[in-house]
Formats: sequence, C-alpha cells, structure tokens
Amino acid sequence: MKIIYTDNNATTKTADEVIEEMMPYFGELYGNPSSMHTFGDRVGKKITQARKHVADLINADPEEIVFTSCGTESDNAAVHAAISAFPQKKHLITSTVEHPAIKNLFAHLAKEKGYKVTFVPVDRQGRLNTNVLYDSMSDDTALISLMWANNETGVIFPIEQVAKRANEQKILFHTDAVQATGKIEIDVKKTGVDMLSLSGHKIHAPKGIGVLYVKKGLKFSPLLIGGHQEGGRRGGTENTAFIIGLGKACQLAKENLGVMNTRVKELRDYLESQLLEKISGTSVNGELDNRLPNTLSIGFDAVEGESILLLLDRDGICASSGSACTSGSLDPSHVLMAMEVPFKSAHGTIRFSLSHYNTQDEMDAIVRNLVPTIEKLRAMSPFWKDGKMV
Repeated sequence: MKIIYTDNNATTKTADEVIEEMMPYFGELYGNPSSMHTFGDRVGKKITQARKHVADLINADPEEIVFTSCGTESDNAAVHAAISAFPQKKHLITSTVEHPAIKNLFAHLAKEKGYKVTFVPVDRQGRLNTNVLYDSMSDDTALISLMWANNETGVIFPIEQVAKRANEQKILFHTDAVQATGKIEIDVKKTGVDMLSLSGHKIHAPKGIGVLYVKKGLKFSPLLIGGHQEGGRRGGTENTAFIIGLGKACQLAKENLGVMNTRVKELRDYLESQLLEKISGTSVNGELDNRLPNTLSIGFDAVEGESILLLLDRDGICASSGSACTSGSLDPSHVLMAMEVPFKSAHGTIRFSLSHYNTQDEMDAIVRNLVPTIEKLRAMSPFWKDGKMV
C-alpha cells in the first residue's frame, strides 16, 4: 500500500541528499572533530561548513549557532540562560498555545521555582493578543518566549514587532521557530530576537539534532556543562554525522523556500477548498492569510478526530489530530481550546501538513477517501442529523 504522508509538522522524511552527506561520518571519517590531528580536523572542517549552512538559513553569524540534541533542549537551554542572566527577575511571558517544551517548562518554573508566568491569550483565529502581552511587560520580566508559528494551525505570530518592544524594555526575547524554519523566511538580524530554537527533523534532517541561535554578546549560561564544545555553551562530543546532515538540510531548505511558498501552498489551498466544498459542517482553524504555507487545521463537526485518523490510516494516509507531543491525551488540543473552537468541532479536527514531496494526485486521494469517511462516521454520530449538527 502506498503511503500518503501529510504529517510533516510532526516529523519529515530525511532527504536522500542529507543521508548521502552523513554516511561517510558513520564509517571511514570517524575522527573526533575536537582532536588536534589532521584526521579529526577533516571532520571539524565539515562541522564548520554545516554551521555556516545553518547560519545562512536564518541570516545569523556562524559563531551564533549552538548545536543541541533537539528543539526541546534548545527551548530549555534558552529559558535556563535567561533566568540565569537575571536571577532577580521572577516574571516570564509566553502564550497559551505554545509547544509543551515551553508551556510545560513555564508551568514547572511557576510551581517549583516561584516564577510568575503570564500566558497571553489568542483569539478565535489564533492571533496573539499583543495588548495583553505589552501590558504584562515590566521591570521584573526576565524573558518573553513565543513560537514563531503554531505547530497545529500554522498561524504566524508578530515576532519582529514583539522583539522590538522587548528590546526597548531590555527584556530577553526567545522564539521557538521549530515549525517556521524552512517554511517562511527567517532573518534574525532584521527581527532582533535574542535566541531562536530550531529542530532538524522538521526540515528533512534526522531526529536527534537541533540548534539554538544565541545573539552575539548575549550572556549565556550553558544547560549542559562539560567540555569546550560549542564555544563552551553546550558540553559534549559533537554529534558529527547529524550536524553535517542538518547543515545539508538547511542548505536544501533555503533552496526550497520558493517551492514551499508556491507549489506546496497551492497544494494546501487545493486540499482545503476541495474539503470545504465537498463536506458540509467543515471549518478551517486559524487565520487564513497569515499562516505557514504547508499547514491546514480543519475541523469536521460531530465526529472524532481519532476515528477519522484510524480510517484514513487503513488507506495509507498519514495525518494528525494535533501535536505529536500531546497525542497520548484524549482531550481536545490545548491550542484549539485556547482559541475557543467549539468542543464538538475541536474533537473532529485533523491537521494536514505538507512538504515538497507531496503531489496533486495525493491531495485528490485524500479527498476521495475523506468524503465517505466523514459520511460514515456522521451516520453513527448522535450529534449529526439531516445534514447538520444537533
């Protein structure tokens, strides 16, 4: 059975070019990049090249790039550095729709360390309430951390605007750009963020490699203390092959930005229009004009998302009901709840997230399978009668 993969916000296929770039460093080029001999130096030079490719993707300087194990570690390292830099400040700001790597960490700091946390709300379209955010900023605020784009709805936050206000009030600003990287243009110099997180497995690199951008001159206390690696900002022998793979993936992502914002966006829009046209009681979650080009969060009234996914899976279609990091819960997505999406629609929400590997034929196959799937489930639903919600 052919797999139709539309769950790229959960993880992506490791690109063939990336695998090819990595392979020598599992075998004949196994030297430690920190060694002084020529054999190790060959590997070290390749890491230097990879660091430059990562920096080029977000318009950073190579020395501002810190390699980590994943986006979650990058997020945690950024928050740790901020509260270490300002130990006297006990206030943090984030949003109600953040990834668990930030949301749960801030809740932990509030419960265990006594921090006051402002969770800034969003509206029905997933847009950030900047008035609440700005009113919350004070001399006691150590850090503002906001995702660049939401992993479930694709809604893009006004990062440049918020970073400017944070800079004016000398508040550190971090953005979780895990979902935005490789899908829209990111320029850390123009935006003025202090720290930025990204993850390799969201941009066709392997799982187990991430990045934290740290603005030059920023006081930074490492989360992992050990050797001199990463300029003393992250101890531990470099994950050589994965770093090199990430460098290649960033190079490819930069080349494919145009494709992502034309062909992939067109596929997403086609899928959306077909589903809205052919299935009644259907609505798109999130702001339509300011979202990632690959992401569609769509709710089907009076059915359960888990049931939809199980039936789609039988036909080889991979999608999601929300974030993979919260898939163990039967509760509706915290993102949709924060947006006040009606409960019966939130329960029936599916997220399709595309990549440049997807095709028009695949979109047509999804529509062909999903239309009868929704009809079948609604026929069994006590909330659906005579073609509408009851």
